[in-house]
Amino acid sequence: MGFFGSRSRRKGIPNEPALLAAAAEHPGGSVAEIDPTYIDDPNGYVPPEAIRGAWLVDSSGKLTGEYQENPRHGVPQDDFSKLTHPDHWLGWLGDDPATAVRKGIEESLRAQVADAVVEWVKILETPRFLTGGRRHSEDEQVMLVTRAALAAPFALSVHTTQHGRSILLGVFSWAAVNLSPPGVRKDRHWFDLGVELDWAGERLQRRIYEIDGADGTAER
Repeated sequence: MGFFGSRSRRKGIPNEPALLAAAAEHPGGSVAEIDPTYIDDPNGYVPPEAIRGAWLVDSSGKLTGEYQENPRHGVPQDDFSKLTHPDHWLGWLGDDPATAVRKGIEESLRAQVADAVVEWVKILETPRFLTGGRRHSEDEQVMLVTRAALAAPFALSVHTTQHGRSILLGVFSWAAVNLSPPGVRKDRHWFDLGVELDWAGERLQRRIYEIDGADGTAER
């Protein structure tokens, strides 16, 4: 709860069984108050903005009456900082890698449910990156990137007419080949739910070659 702001003392201590039970399980800690406007299942992934604040718990597991407001409370927002902040070349994704990855995630979801609307996306860890290339035929000091890929672990909120809001966790992978010659580029996405980054990262090394043409024309 380190991102929370000032403390205050509310009038009266809540007498909610679930809150009291949670406090008993966290003596000396705190219990978050989740805003149901943005999250339907408080036991799943909860974005920081969906936490209104936290009740402080004493050493015996009882609420102290002190409450810490969360200054970030509000509508959850996209967070692609773990994608864009690492010092890794992402030129193959265009001028705005975050927008490109978000669009790829949306396309993957809409391929399954046509009216899927992505409310927010958060990249949870630094993605795994792969980049392959070859030396320039006329200048050995120049390396031409011929293929690239990434696997990005995410949490997101998607809304559909049939299912309402759903919070999904998994790894979005993207590989592209034939990046050097113009006009023959090939791309492929993978949208794996409920998997870990290590799992997706291991498969990425194989997947980056899966989209080679059957005639073997993709550059290596």
